Amino acid sequence: MSGHSHWAGIKHKKAANDAKRGKLWSKIARMIIVAAKAGGGDPNQNLTLRYSIDKAKQANMPKDTIEKAIKKGTGDLGDISYEDVLYEGYAPGGIAIMMDGLTDNRNRTGPEIKKIFEKRGGSLGASGCVAWMFEKKGVFTVSVADVKEDDLMEIVLTAGAEDMENLGEVYEITCEPAAFEDIKGALAENEIAMQVADLSMVPQNTIPVDNAETAKKLLVLMEEFEDHDDVQNVYANFDIAEEILSELG
Repeated sequence: MSGHSHWAGIKHKKAANDAKRGKLWSKIARMIIVAAKAGGGDPNQNLTLRYSIDKAKQANMPKDTIEKAIKKGTGDLGDISYEDVLYEGYAPGGIAIMMDGLTDNRNRTGPEIKKIFEKRGGSLGASGCVAWMFEKKGVFTVSVADVKEDDLMEIVLTAGAEDMENLGEVYEITCEPAAFEDIKGALAENEIAMQVADLSMVPQNTIPVDNAETAKKLLVLMEEFEDHDDVQNVYANFDIAEEILSELG
């Protein structure tokens, strides 16, 4: 299963019963603060804010916590400033890793990310070294048990999807970012549950991983990046064989 869809699935399962939910809420709160600061506190007029609030609701973030984050962004609760950061590098085996984040101290975050790369046998690269390998897409996954493939395909293609693939346990739907809200709305209108609904950086090509030890190291590295407070999203171009995933549980 390719890096974007596999890791998105793992994150979904983690979030469902994660003891670190407070950390997840903290990351989403930063997204809301930045979105509200950039485009105002009305989600009807600020698509980025609406998207961030949707993520907060998916994570069962309390309403008052969401509202507090919006007020921090608009300056009603003091001035809080985060800046966007983007880090690129390589994991062992030449796997491309890219992550975006929000930090209040770039001079702290960069060295910490570099240290994680090096500790796990990878290396932090220069700006642009792997970004060209990825393109922004809307990504959805839907359980195959919830809907017939032909029915789902008709719904999402009509709504503007580029592609739909049966990955065994889930269908993966991809689209251009402009079609994201239309597809999300169509799925909701048809009462089809979405396991993952995200704007993601999807690798144009993937590198197969058929060794369990290598796969385990990759997943540990991805999780360590995800656990960093300043990292919002991590993307990679690995393709782990299904039998290896089963072996790792």
